[in-house]
Amino acid sequence: MESRSVVAEIRDAFSTELDAGQQSALLSWLAFTTTFGAVRTVTHAIKAGKGPFRNLSVGGEHLHHYMWGIGMLTGVGAVAVRGTEELRRHPGTAFAYGTGLALIMDEFALLLDLKDVYWAKQGRISVDLAVGGSSLVGTYFAALPVLRKVARRLRRP
Repeated sequence: MESRSVVAEIRDAFSTELDAGQQSALLSWLAFTTTFGAVRTVTHAIKAGKGPFRNLSVGGEHLHHYMWGIGMLTGVGAVAVRGTEELRRHPGTAFAYGTGLALIMDEFALLLDLKDVYWAKQGRISVDLAVGGSSLVGTYFAALPVLRKVARRLRRP
């Protein structure tokens, strides 16, 4: 076997080992995990007053990021109801679903209590552990077929 990069092996395994539904699931989990981590990082930077990030407000009202997530999931729902099969399985749809879900889940405590408890212990600990843990486990299981194929190919002489 010729020497190929790990990226090339992952791309090949992704396209040959996963059907369209599994590919969408993996892309959704990757988008979820990446978005959740990025949102946590940005919100901590905002709270600490570091970096270029600031809260977004309109008319003196803070726009929480769950609103963008609801909008994204609304769009994905429209694609699910009216879109073609090709559009439903499109990587952009999978990314929008995972990203939108992460934006909502990051502020889930706010939605449950209808109070901004984001920075209170009850708002942060449960969301961090539940969503962070589930995103890592979900990503692992969604990627398992690709990881197995890459491991088999890399072990070949």
